[in-house]
Amino acid sequence: MLEYILAKYNYWIYIVLMMIGLYAMMGKRNLVKKLIGMNIFQTSIILFFVSRGVKKGGATVPILMGDGHGHGEQLIQVADYLNPLPHVLMLTAIVVSIATTGVALATLILIYKRYHTLEEDEIMAIRKEASAYKTLGT
Repeated sequence: MLEYILAKYNYWIYIVLMMIGLYAMMGKRNLVKKLIGMNIFQTSIILFFVSRGVKKGGATVPILMGDGHGHGEQLIQVADYLNPLPHVLMLTAIVVSIATTGVALATLILIYKRYHTLEEDEIMAIRKEASAYKTLGT
């Protein structure tokens, strides 16, 4: 059992990173810290999927020569080649992660301009106070 755990040490690292990111998103009150936690969480998932797509033993990316219709002249062994799909999907996930981070940072700038704080509790108190004032005014 210990050999199995030690052989898969990278998965344990990804789980720890995921839990750190989840804790930061759920347990912290500062919105910037929540955003950093989200990025750590996303990075751990990307690292996990990329590591799952790796084969040991000299596997390469399948580049087959043929008539251009996907029919190669030679017989191939699937076990000798890497599946490029996980890596391509994770490239897409990286792009989405960067876009999400950019939108979140822009939103944080707008929140700071409006409320002069990035603390979740203070923002909620200001909003509650404003809604109570609005209710009393009508």
